[in-house]
Amino acid sequence: MKDLLTIDQLGADGIGEIMIAADSFAEVCQRPVPKVPALRGKTIASMFFEDSTRTRNSFDTAAKRLSADTMNFSASSSSVSKGESLRDTVETIEAMGVDAIIVRHKSSGAPQQIARWAQASVINAGDGWHAHPTQALLDVYTVRQEGRSFEGMKVAIVGDISHSRVARSNIEAFRTLGADVTLVAPPTLLPPFAESLGATVSHDLDSVLGDTDVLYLLRMQSERMNQALVPSLGEYHRTFGLTRDRARQLPANSLIMHPGPMNRGIEISPEVVDDPRVRVLNQVTNGVVVRMAVLYLVLSSAAAERSGE
Repeated sequence: MKDLLTIDQLGADGIGEIMIAADSFAEVCQRPVPKVPALRGKTIASMFFEDSTRTRNSFDTAAKRLSADTMNFSASSSSVSKGESLRDTVETIEAMGVDAIIVRHKSSGAPQQIARWAQASVINAGDGWHAHPTQALLDVYTVRQEGRSFEGMKVAIVGDISHSRVARSNIEAFRTLGADVTLVAPPTLLPPFAESLGATVSHDLDSVLGDTDVLYLLRMQSERMNQALVPSLGEYHRTFGLTRDRARQLPANSLIMHPGPMNRGIEISPEVVDDPRVRVLNQVTNGVVVRMAVLYLVLSSAAAERSGE
């Protein structure tokens, strides 16, 4: 596997391999010096054409804990602002001797195109509305830490499904592992092909809460909307937000998750953020170890392919 572009490349076995590697790196991260020489001599470039806090810093931390050298690219302070094309930018970065490129781009399919141009490994850190595979991997890893079986697990993904690359990758990951996924949103925030994704669709959050093992909340992605898709954010919160009363309807052993950044008072009430079932910070912590696993496995696989093993 030279590149990681989508979850469907992996299958259950591939996801499992990443989970096992992440377990090993989780132990590394508990050491007084959380660092191993696994990628010493490798150079990893982060090319982010969209803003990011968690994903960018998580990958950067992961690379450094593997002893790789890192190169950070920001579109706003690069020659992209002077009109340089995406291909020229990629080829310029690769000519500096990088082994892997982590890319986030507003256009769906950009990482796939970059993988065609580049000899370096390419890891998709989010492309448009399309995919965010490492987010889905850290999410299933977070659930796996609870020691639960995915087979028959009830996962409800709530919110702006239509504009969410996280939703698409999570549907694929959870279903691949055997979970049942329900998408909960107003019709205006569901893609027309929602049911073709293999998930059940509901417009009534209250009706699914009592039978939910994992409640996964999504933020309203106003930056991707070109029209008003809900009457108001207050109305959205009343109908689809996780309020204190709705949290009480969830099973006692359920998990509440969110990819961040959270909009308190919209998808989740401020007082619910401190509910002991919330795993948002666990997701952030696990993002580092899962991305360590991805970087290690992708670069190890690429090296093996080049040597003909």
